[in-house]
Amino acid sequence: MAGNPRNGRPYRRLCAQQRARRLPCWQCGHEIDYTLTGYAAQRNAWSFTLDHAVPLSLGGDLLDPANARSAHRRCNSARGNRTTQPQARASRRW
Repeated sequence: MAGNPRNGRPYRRLCAQQRARRLPCWQCGHEIDYTLTGYAAQRNAWSFTLDHAVPLSLGGDLLDPANARSAHRRCNSARGNRTTQPQARASRRW
């Protein structure tokens, strides 16, 4: 029985390589706090996550470095499995 591929060594290696590049968030362009690790990173919206340009649910490759992007946890979650960036919402004050 196969386990979760995100727990494997190749995926962790890809995450480490992307983290070492210290790139800004590919969605919002702001700096990512790369000092957050472990439990603190799991709870912080501005910590590093590995995002995939082509979502895995739409056929993107989990381990392809060309598909890997650095993103804030918040930006990655907001985008979901869409291939486009989330649009800014209009203000309710008109």
